[in-house]
Amino acid sequence: MRRLMILVACMMSSAAGASPAERWAAIGHPSADDHPRAIGGAAAGCIAGAVALPPDGTGYQVLRLERNRNWSHPRTIAFIQDLGRKAAADGAGPLLIGDLSQPRGGPMAYGHGSHQNGIDVDIWFRLPGRALTPDERARPVPVSMVKGKAVDARTWTPRHLKLLEQAARPPEVDRIFVNPAIKAAACRSARGDRAWLAKLRPWWGHDEHFHVRLSCPPGDGECAPQAAVPDGDGCGAELQSWLARPTILPELGRDKPNTRRPVLPEACTAILDRPARIPAAAR
Repeated sequence: MRRLMILVACMMSSAAGASPAERWAAIGHPSADDHPRAIGGAAAGCIAGAVALPPDGTGYQVLRLERNRNWSHPRTIAFIQDLGRKAAADGAGPLLIGDLSQPRGGPMAYGHGSHQNGIDVDIWFRLPGRALTPDERARPVPVSMVKGKAVDARTWTPRHLKLLEQAARPPEVDRIFVNPAIKAAACRSARGDRAWLAKLRPWWGHDEHFHVRLSCPPGDGECAPQAAVPDGDGCGAELQSWLARPTILPELGRDKPNTRRPVLPEACTAILDRPARIPAAAR
């Protein structure tokens, strides 16, 4: 399936000029850099010396391993593993982990426009309560938390709210993209210290998963941070402006070939051409 999607992307890009996305997607191993670095922005960047999230860990499973998108900055890996341990302790695991980044980051041939510099990860809202089989992991079935402009009482539970709070609390988390209806539900239900709500940012879709974006790792001067989250908890006029519009746009589709052509930092050209770090088991 992954090869088919890349082929489709190549066919589309050939009609409108060459795109670098398929070249980034075709690289199977990270660059041989001793010091991992996030370079550029989440939607126009790359990763030096990326590391892989192990497919299985305490409280989590990685989905669709054939995509080879379980690479990231070590800081992101540590965040996921910590959240998995919390989920396991609460009886909510295993968390289903979607896409992180490609072995060297960069634009993807299909799907995301972001996830390029190792600070993004998608985590599914579906909580299966058991480990998925290999076939289920390869072809996972998502579960929407939203019905119309509100959360679906059949699927949304207090456990999902707690998971979002646990994901948002760490200081290294910059923001989390969720469906506007989910943000509204969190605003209604959160108690006590509500500062973490500011990190929940409404965005179309995101009814089946939430998208965590970390801040730039300390010392990674080539990483381009996103503009700061606005002051306040975001539960007022901003949220209402989102709820006044459709919260799910079917026409966006899923995993469409990318036609974006982001201008990447010059350092990414060197990362693309560097020798690979190939694990001994893969030699």
